[in-house]
Amino acid sequence: MRKVLVITYYWPPAGGPGVQRWLKFVKYLRDFGIEPVLYIPENPHYPMLDDTFSQDVPTDIKIYKHKIKEPYRIASLFSSKKTKRISSGIIQTKNQSFIEKVLLWVRGNLFIPDARKFWVKPSVNFLKDVLAKEGIETIITTGPPHSVHLIGYYLKQGKPVHWVADFRDPWTTIGYHKKLKLTKSAEQKHKLLEAKVLHTADKIIVTSSTTKKEFENITSQPIKVITNGFDGELLTDDGLDSKFTISHIGSLLSGRNPVKFWSILAQMVDEFPAFKEALRLQFIGVVSDEILSTIKEVGLQDFIEVIGYVSHQEALVYQRKSQVLLLVEIDSQETIGIIPGKLFEYMAAKRPILGIGPRNWDVESIVEETKTGYIFEHSDDIELKNVILRWFENYQKGQLNIIADNIEQFSRRELTRKLAEYI
Repeated sequence: MRKVLVITYYWPPAGGPGVQRWLKFVKYLRDFGIEPVLYIPENPHYPMLDDTFSQDVPTDIKIYKHKIKEPYRIASLFSSKKTKRISSGIIQTKNQSFIEKVLLWVRGNLFIPDARKFWVKPSVNFLKDVLAKEGIETIITTGPPHSVHLIGYYLKQGKPVHWVADFRDPWTTIGYHKKLKLTKSAEQKHKLLEAKVLHTADKIIVTSSTTKKEFENITSQPIKVITNGFDGELLTDDGLDSKFTISHIGSLLSGRNPVKFWSILAQMVDEFPAFKEALRLQFIGVVSDEILSTIKEVGLQDFIEVIGYVSHQEALVYQRKSQVLLLVEIDSQETIGIIPGKLFEYMAAKRPILGIGPRNWDVESIVEETKTGYIFEHSDDIELKNVILRWFENYQKGQLNIIADNIEQFSRRELTRKLAEYI
């Protein structure tokens, strides 16, 4: 089989969405004639851990490791809570402390493109020998962190390798980028590095059509959309909650706050006694203090249940049991190309998806095509309320279900087949 080197920062025991994409690709690549060889950091600073992911790592796969200098370890001496939050991409926009403002400025202006930049040079030196030893001609880098792409960039300068750059998220247009208190000089450096990667990589992979269009304005290199997906075993049914549970799985950041949605729920609680009796808002993962404050301000404090971070397997159980699954994105044109990985596992759970995001959000076409729910803008009210009411009436009858259509195209194995054909 043809060997391919996959260079990634996130790998088990890392938790969260960043690890899942390439963990699943690696799981299935051998089925399509490709032998993956991994390169990961030896001593990473992962903000979340999830040992359950380790069961998907092929037992005999070859993994190379090299030490990394992690600035977040030093920053955590000043404020471990704020450092962990920033390294997870959770940036509070209101009532920032002095320490938090300083950490954000340092992160955005001194660590370009990100705090893992110190892994680039030693990795390039280390991997030159690995490529020769393993006889590898194709390398794949996946970011964020986008400094991983710089490893591919410099390896490409010194070796005749075929380089594929996979962007799980955009670079300079990602939602939190503007919150990093960037100087004009720092912003320009980010754009220059982004352009270098896009012009030099032989092939590029993105997760949405909007990101593809964005990158096509920068480079003429081949770009293919390969979304995230779900594993087949996610399709089991464990029974539903007795309450009318609206659940959000994963981190719910301040910028995503669906203010109008909370207000609509509060109105419905006042108008419909049965709805008040049945409603439960369930959050699996980190929720920003700003969002919790907003929910409490509209009078929904008695309906909140914050579970916090759980393992991926536990999260799948929660989403399969929920009556409605909530998906929220920042209300900005810069986020229309962000397709959260949880969307596909939501679809596999076969529970109604209620999405709230920007106008022309890429998620909308996927949800419409698969008939798995409805997507609204943050400003929508009447139609949003009507859908919730209709779903609640169906819930009362024990008939709140969806009939998903053509979701198998998003199975991890099918997506890996597309990946293998492309690279």
